[in-house]
Amino acid sequence: MAIQNIITAFCEHKFKGENKMALFILAVIIFIIADILIRHFNKKIGEKKVRKEREQVLAESIRLDFSSEAKSLKRAEVKNPNAKILCVDDEEVILDSFRKILVIDGYSVDTVTNGKEALGLIQSHHYDFVFTDLKMPEMDGVEVTKAVKHLRPDIDVIIITGYASVETAVETMKYGAMDYVQKPFTDDELLAFVKNILIKRQDKIQKQLKPKVHITHLADVKSSMMCEFAIPGGVFISAGHTWVSMEQDGNARVGIDDFAKKLIGKIDTIEFPNLGMVVKTGQPLFTIKQGNKTITFNSPVSGKVIKINKPLQYDVELLNVTPYDSNWICIIDAEDLDTELKNLKIGKTAVSLYQDDIEHFIDLRKKSLKPVKEGEYESGEIYFGELETLDEPNWNKVSSEFFKR
Repeated sequence: MAIQNIITAFCEHKFKGENKMALFILAVIIFIIADILIRHFNKKIGEKKVRKEREQVLAESIRLDFSSEAKSLKRAEVKNPNAKILCVDDEEVILDSFRKILVIDGYSVDTVTNGKEALGLIQSHHYDFVFTDLKMPEMDGVEVTKAVKHLRPDIDVIIITGYASVETAVETMKYGAMDYVQKPFTDDELLAFVKNILIKRQDKIQKQLKPKVHITHLADVKSSMMCEFAIPGGVFISAGHTWVSMEQDGNARVGIDDFAKKLIGKIDTIEFPNLGMVVKTGQPLFTIKQGNKTITFNSPVSGKVIKINKPLQYDVELLNVTPYDSNWICIIDAEDLDTELKNLKIGKTAVSLYQDDIEHFIDLRKKSLKPVKEGEYESGEIYFGELETLDEPNWNKVSSEFFKR
């Protein structure tokens, strides 16, 4: 109706006065509508093309022979899959359903009818998920789960179960299974489930911290990968995981370092030191709070607090961007830097401190800290925000071991 009104108005003007403007507006509107329609039709054509390609893949996979890898293997690979999935079930109808539903939606799917073949495949192929039926002859879903998590802990296992076996499926999660899907299921139910577990997997991978430490330029710290620990070049690191950066006037900026921030995860508030406070090395300087739990960090240098970071005081989430650079906590007019800087770590010695503490934390966790879920730490990785899951006694234990030195 809007276009029709403009055209009518344009005609009524009989090329007087605003005719040129009306013509311009009409041309712009026609161009925009044409562009939207072209994009819409191109998208539809693209979707139909992709769907046709996936249907072709699905049809061909049934006829191809993969018996050299596994006797019962049927494979359907799509371009740039959302995820690679291996399904194990002794019922062909269930496997057919997985292929038909998931391949069309953009997933590559391998299917086999027994656990033994599945274990052979995971040692020669990279999958994101293994879906395994709970009740199968010879090797049941519990055994498949244990074996997959032992051989390939990076692969997430999903249990396929009927209503009567839900309790057992939940029990299987103790052995490392991520979740379970209940059969029978509709197309929409399976697609929604797989989309959800894919998000969970991506979130878990994002939070994994490989025990790797590297020196970086301050300008690069903000883009530092979540799976690494970063130490800016020229920054001093204390044994209690605060950092010190020298200003041109000789004052020292002090903050929380990357090791502490990533292990702690979420920080609700910071209790800043008072302006004018005089502090000695090793004395309490500032406290971070997470719910009812707190960690007090000791000062890495001696002197008087002459400034606190106001932007950080108002928005503590700035630390999620980087704990370094402009996100210092306070500035200290240091009084004995020549002596005290010798006790701090910089460059390779800072990297060594991180590496030692990473190993120490992994060992401490293995011996005395309760993991989030059994089997969670089989690869020896460290997770972003691990302290968030700890109760207060274990929180205090970690705090004493690493941050109150």
